[in-house]
Amino acid sequence: MIKKNVNIAVIGLGQVGNYLLNELNTKKKDIELKTGKSIKIVAISAKNKNKKRKFKINKSIFFNNPLDILKNKSIDVLFEVIGQSDGISKKIVETAIKNKIHVITPNKALISKHGDYLSRLAEMYKVNLEFEASVAGGIPILRTIKEGLATNKLNKVYGILNGTCNYILSEMEKSKDSFLNVLKKAQNLGYAEPGNPKLDLNGYDAFAKVRILSSLAFNNKISKKKCLMEGIENVEYKDIEIASQLNFKIKLLGITEIINGKLFERVHPALVKKDSYIGNVNGVMNAVIVEGVPVGESVLQGEGAGPSATSSALMSDLLSILRGNIKFPFGLPSNKRKNPIPYNEKNSSNSLYLRLEVKDKPGVLSEITTLLSKNKISIQRVIQTPYNKKKLASIVIITHKALEFRSQNLISSLKKNKNVVKKPVLIRLF
Repeated sequence: MIKKNVNIAVIGLGQVGNYLLNELNTKKKDIELKTGKSIKIVAISAKNKNKKRKFKINKSIFFNNPLDILKNKSIDVLFEVIGQSDGISKKIVETAIKNKIHVITPNKALISKHGDYLSRLAEMYKVNLEFEASVAGGIPILRTIKEGLATNKLNKVYGILNGTCNYILSEMEKSKDSFLNVLKKAQNLGYAEPGNPKLDLNGYDAFAKVRILSSLAFNNKISKKKCLMEGIENVEYKDIEIASQLNFKIKLLGITEIINGKLFERVHPALVKKDSYIGNVNGVMNAVIVEGVPVGESVLQGEGAGPSATSSALMSDLLSILRGNIKFPFGLPSNKRKNPIPYNEKNSSNSLYLRLEVKDKPGVLSEITTLLSKNKISIQRVIQTPYNKKKLASIVIITHKALEFRSQNLISSLKKNKNVVKKPVLIRLF
């Protein structure tokens, strides 16, 4: 039973941590009204005490070494908002749990890598490890799966899980601007990391979220198998334009499902129908679609990027703890969660969008169709656009469904072809 007066520590005062700290300070009365508990911020820590921040911090409770907080202060709830998958983030969370402190974190990198270990630890020390904010920002998807859909047998979860990528693709379509220019705009707006946004763009961020969703939805331990993960770095405006002409939009999707008892996880750009639900989720919005029995299809949508959405989920976790809910982090005891059996991604199949930049000369299209035929991939549609001044042409091919290993073999062959002048673009249809 959590006591009436609750001491809180916040470690990590970047955009999210600083916004969260302000929320905690300004909503104390609301929190007490809804939980009967009075909170007090007794310790904060970050790399730089004097950094200029949007909201002022109380320097009298600042600790240069975050681990000193756990030695010197009586903490009931700790927010870890640093964001590393290992290092100080893991050390803080591990030490806090062992000191019987409830932990709340938005750190999807940490949970997707060490969630099994940390959840066992939390169960052992009878404290909460909460991570609602690690997936889809302000959308309460994890609590929905753990509680709202707890008695359903889920078989598929998919959606738009990275607000940065969704903003970039939406803005490229809207402004007809290049990937790099729109990325700079996203950085200026705070939707993408100003320094190195690689983990958003290459699919890693979305994939970490997929692994957490898989574990919760299917009662599995977190998968460690290397799976299909592609980002949006190779998507150009011309791909968005051509997709639109074909009645599609391009979205970065995270998908996890059970196929014949085996777990199939992946993240990749996909062509989705313009009139589909997922095709109309734009900007920094996220959307998650859950399929199960008997519920059928459930859809949750909301902001997936930015400190306000993330802080909303962090505050939700805090109120859950303050109400005295000691829960299994992944919805059931660790010893009841099974090891997933991975599905062989090479056996999956998709229709494909292929864009090739080639030398504009006789016989090139014939060479390409021969390679498709050798890999047993049949063509549904071909669009050929010559660039007369450059003596080049763009060839776009939409295929019928093809096995993944055949499509990968095809790409390898096309890369070696001397008439293909740029890396081929492959986007799967969904």
